[in-house]
Amino acid sequence: MHKFLDTERPDSVVTQKPARLSLTALTLSVVAKFMAGASIRWLDCQPDTCQRVYFANHTSHLDALVLWSSLPRNIRALTRPVAARDYWDKSAFRRHIAASLNALLIDRQNIKVHRSPVEMMIQAIGTTHSLIVFPEGGRNVDDDMGEFKSGLYYLGKKRPDLELVPVYVDNLNRVLPRGEFLPVPLLSCITIGPPIWLEAGEKKNDFLARARDAVRRLKDV
Repeated sequence: MHKFLDTERPDSVVTQKPARLSLTALTLSVVAKFMAGASIRWLDCQPDTCQRVYFANHTSHLDALVLWSSLPRNIRALTRPVAARDYWDKSAFRRHIAASLNALLIDRQNIKVHRSPVEMMIQAIGTTHSLIVFPEGGRNVDDDMGEFKSGLYYLGKKRPDLELVPVYVDNLNRVLPRGEFLPVPLLSCITIGPPIWLEAGEKKNDFLARARDAVRRLKDV
């Protein structure tokens, strides 16, 4: 769902908001949880307002909204989903939803070499906010996850203080199948596992494989 940020448009980064939720955001969270029937499990990890990067598998456009909605309210107010601009900028309605979630919209078509997406994410979260990211870079319709992109590695390298928290989202691809517009109410489950960090001297590919395994293991817990 996420890729890269457009640096030329003034609304590329939704400005940081106080730790509170708008009426629209609260309504969206209720609707999302009703439609997805999402239950959430915290395994060896507790809800916390410390700065985190929640990284999850990606099978549906609803992933970010449902995961965000499943977090406790005080954590939701400090957590920014990272989402694809080409999807969420298509209509005024989608832009309104993204703005209500304080989403960080990433431009997958217009990559700026002089200012990387990772640097923009770090700037956007400052010293307060957390992120929801999908390291596969796009939705995956297969049972197994795709390879992780390098962004998560560089986030961990540039901000070693961030907790990198694996998340497995189950069944949302059936709630909103690819190519469909209206969601179908079904029971989904979100499992949040223990945080990981980039180890000293750990190579990029080794870390990304370890992070991917951390998400995949949650599927069978």
